[in-house]
Amino acid sequence: MKKGHLIGLGIIAVAIVIILSSIGDASSYESFKTALEMKQDGEDKAIHVVGKLKKDAVGEVSGIEVREDKTSFTFLLVDNEGTEQKVFYNQPVPADFHRSEQVVVIGSYRDQEIFVADKILMKCPSKYQETDVQAAGM
Repeated sequence: MKKGHLIGLGIIAVAIVIILSSIGDASSYESFKTALEMKQDGEDKAIHVVGKLKKDAVGEVSGIEVREDKTSFTFLLVDNEGTEQKVFYNQPVPADFHRSEQVVVIGSYRDQEIFVADKILMKCPSKYQETDVQAAGM
């Protein structure tokens, strides 16, 4: 084989190894139950949990407690299995947090009572949602 072909094959092999090693690090969404089991098994890596904010009977978000200095807060999140969990976030409440459709918390349990989020990702209602448009004169 030519020297150029060997170098090309080497580069392809290195790329495949990098891709395969990054797939092992790719996180999946877990439930609070699974996250707690992982903590009890000694895993300390960040866990992604997806859920919705707890709402009362009229559809208003409930369970948010903001500290006096407004630098951190706790809230209730209900995961996809229906488990309700108190979550602590050591940052101010993000803009439009109350309006989010889904919330992804990235963090871990520090004890069995509270999940500590290092990062919060939100899916907010789209301003581009399809609505009925009526033409003028109709």
